[in-house]
Amino acid sequence: MAMKSLSFLVVLSLLAITLPLAIASDPSPLQDFCVSANTSADGVFVNGKFCKDPKLVTEDDFFFPGLHNARPVTSPVGSTVTAVNVNNLLGLNTLGISLVRIDYAVNGQNPPHTHPRATEILVVAEGTLLVGFVTSNPDNRLFTKTLNAGDVFVFPEGLIHFQANIGKAPAVAFAALSSQNPGVITIANTVFGSNPAINPSILARAFQLDPRIVVDLQNKFKK
Repeated sequence: MAMKSLSFLVVLSLLAITLPLAIASDPSPLQDFCVSANTSADGVFVNGKFCKDPKLVTEDDFFFPGLHNARPVTSPVGSTVTAVNVNNLLGLNTLGISLVRIDYAVNGQNPPHTHPRATEILVVAEGTLLVGFVTSNPDNRLFTKTLNAGDVFVFPEGLIHFQANIGKAPAVAFAALSSQNPGVITIANTVFGSNPAINPSILARAFQLDPRIVVDLQNKFKK
């Protein structure tokens, strides 16, 4: 009986040691890629930011002012996104969260895009928005909802989503994202405005369009 108890304790101890290794994983990337450098002299970026000496940290490192102020909307799509992330609120580093304010003109939209590193939860502060996201292949199922002030909607990480102002007045929304640097890939800008440009024949076949239309779209989105 003592031998069996000892064997059980040995197995239990081994599980306790190995289980954390089995479920461990690399941290989620905080940028599009991070190619390893052979020496520190070759290094430019790390997966995240270097940490400030705690003795030099002040309350201003955790503060961002003025997000209540309306932003001018001048973009062709009719929206302005004001991001509060680790690049302008340094205290967010390693905390895994960020925030945006989105101002929409009448008939404006935040066009189809995706955040490769974050789930987004959005609340409407003013106006009426039509929002939605599309699931991955093969279903490509569309989920949409009309939101009014105070309504909340969540966009799962990595899925293409959008918001459109369908009201008769400007609209405002705030959204929290589950990364200090969520990234954004705007579909039209990425596909038709890449640098260098994607071969028009590839896009023509992918979208089943005349190549001349593809070239025209690339010219519209050319940086």
